[in-house]
Amino acid sequence: MNGPRRLRELWRRSGTTGWYLPLALVLFAASFLPVLRSNGTEVGGLPNRPYDALAVAAIALQCLPLAGRRRWPAVSLTLVSLGFAVDQLRGYHSLAGAALAVALVSVGSRLEHHRRATAILFTTAYVSLAVALHQLGPGDPPSEFVTFYLLLALTWAVGTWYRSTRIAEAEHRRRVAEDTRTAERARIARELHDVVTHHVTAMVVQAEAARYLTAAPDRLDQSLTAVTETGRAAITDLRHLLDLLDPGHGTEPRTPHAGRLLTLAEQTRQAGQPVEFTEEGTPARSAGSADLVAYRVVQETLTNALKYAQGSRTSVRVHHDEKEITVEVGTDGPGPKAQGALPGGSGRGLAGLRERVDVLGGDFHAGPHPDGGFVVRARIPAGSPS
Repeated sequence: MNGPRRLRELWRRSGTTGWYLPLALVLFAASFLPVLRSNGTEVGGLPNRPYDALAVAAIALQCLPLAGRRRWPAVSLTLVSLGFAVDQLRGYHSLAGAALAVALVSVGSRLEHHRRATAILFTTAYVSLAVALHQLGPGDPPSEFVTFYLLLALTWAVGTWYRSTRIAEAEHRRRVAEDTRTAERARIARELHDVVTHHVTAMVVQAEAARYLTAAPDRLDQSLTAVTETGRAAITDLRHLLDLLDPGHGTEPRTPHAGRLLTLAEQTRQAGQPVEFTEEGTPARSAGSADLVAYRVVQETLTNALKYAQGSRTSVRVHHDEKEITVEVGTDGPGPKAQGALPGGSGRGLAGLRERVDVLGGDFHAGPHPDGGFVVRARIPAGSPS
């Protein structure tokens, strides 16, 4: 059991070297098969010569450097080119000459620096080889050497195309990862805004009210108790958020459910805001993310009521059915648009609610009511896990 696993691990660590080392060995061995001898690449028209010790060295020099073509592409091309030059000048014309195309593709795709200088040096070396072959051979026309050079340039171009494609894919992955991180940061910011703003606003209002209740100990104790309960609720919601960021953090449910809407209304009443709460219908068996979005809509709108219309009558109506959750929150006082210049209004709350509802394919409206005040309406399809 450990043997195959160890082999797989070694293969994974070797990367593409694990592919090219067998290729180099196969090409080296195939070059000595009688049926393939002298049937490889031929440039210059020199007569075929039987293999000798120098032929073995030339074939090895062409094949074996392919194993390092990824880490050292320029060195691999240099060694393969030297072996190819010896192969052609001696007239061996072995099958190992195909390694030159592989080395050129590798350089075109892997070489990061001095690409132009490498191309110039390779071209100069090829011209020198062509001149030597033309003098030693039967005098083949220059067009043969030019055609072979164009084929070599094409293999380089294939490697360059592969390199540009790989870079484009890496850039695409980088952009996708960056967009994902940006979206995740925005989502976390929305969660923090919803959780912190609501509870802190309620606590500030309750603490301010407690300053004027020193002469009424019972009401002062009630107000401070409300501050304590609101702080505990804030801690609980922050734990929910930590569960969302780190699934292994705890075992509590990660998101608040619509059943806690009444608790939200009660907390807002304790902060001094008159709230009328109505919840109708039967929730869907599987509401998906609709419960959380409905909770956030009510939470944010009640927070805005405390901040911008403190003391004004606020009504919350929630209706459930199998397909959607409908939320309507209205207040008799001015809304965020009318109070946009007040400190603490970032404008992020309503925009975040609209985005949440849009993601689930619902409808969201926030604006002044024709009869005065401010109203928020949301239709949230149930069942979506988004």
